[in-house]
Amino acid sequence: MGSATCWQLAKRGVRVLGLERFDIPNAQGSSHGLSRLIRLAYYEAPDYVPLLRRAYELWRELEKESGQNLLHITGGLYIGPRERGLVAGSMEAAIKHALPFELLDCAALRARFPQFEVPEDHVGFCEPDAGFLEPENCIAAFVDRAMRNGARIHAREPVESWSADGSGATVKTDLREYRADKLIFCGGPWSDKLVADLGARLTVTRQVLGWVWPRAPEMFEIGTLPCWAIDLPDDSIYYGFPMYKPGVGFKLAHHRPGSPADPDRIDRNILPGDEDSFRACLKRFIPSADGPVLAMRTCMYTNSPDFHFILDRHPRHARVWVACGFSGHGFKFASVVGQVMADFATNGKTSLPTDFLRLKRFSI
Repeated sequence: MGSATCWQLAKRGVRVLGLERFDIPNAQGSSHGLSRLIRLAYYEAPDYVPLLRRAYELWRELEKESGQNLLHITGGLYIGPRERGLVAGSMEAAIKHALPFELLDCAALRARFPQFEVPEDHVGFCEPDAGFLEPENCIAAFVDRAMRNGARIHAREPVESWSADGSGATVKTDLREYRADKLIFCGGPWSDKLVADLGARLTVTRQVLGWVWPRAPEMFEIGTLPCWAIDLPDDSIYYGFPMYKPGVGFKLAHHRPGSPADPDRIDRNILPGDEDSFRACLKRFIPSADGPVLAMRTCMYTNSPDFHFILDRHPRHARVWVACGFSGHGFKFASVVGQVMADFATNGKTSLPTDFLRLKRFSI
């Protein structure tokens, strides 16, 4: 979110400094792992769809500027009972916003996608415009384009403290002190440590990603398999991606808040039981992919109280803006969040429909 905001501000001719505590890109937070889902029929809430439409436009704009292919359209397959959760929410968003989709009954689902073994009461929701982004390459492209438009970006320079008054904001790092007219925080898992008094508690959790080598790899390659998700009775989902790079394997994970973590003390090693978080999905739903592990990674979710984003002005500082609480489903929005935060900082408002993501919802 921070690199996208720098890109948007620099494109507007604004003098901008971006500070990153780690490398650019890095595997320390929430924006790594080679692939991130992007989809339009948003089961979490139909209100996100206009933001997603703009996000797609901006991802394509970034691709054009950078000369890279960052967004891969594979289609999306969402599996579950028709009347609840993932499928029902996706249908609601698709119908409300006139998005194309196809609904497969259980027999049709099994015939078209024999990779999955599903219960009789499950159906398939097919979305043609879904796909995935390459997060590390996206961040590198944002930063490259920002700097080519005049932005200054400093890696390995964590913020130690900050303050704001009626004329601007001051930021102190271990290297020097900076003064700016406006300050934007996109701190990911460190947001709660960087920005206090938001009136909404953020909870950081440790998450696990896995890559396996399927028993029948030809069934899981890009062009054969879309991006996919499977609804579970506890309202969590399993999700994954087609294989698209030689030797990388079949990626999947369990989307639900993991164990609470401190971002400065999180155990990034793979622990006993971590593999179970995704192995259960293979055994239950995708046995032909139940092969050996190739790789595992950890990342973090920064969960808001209602699992929706926070995009708003700081309640106590008129010159400070915050983007946080992306709750494990935010990366696909990075391009449009950059526009929103740039709008806030330069105009004090945005024409994009973000009112449902303001802090006031927690005080009602």
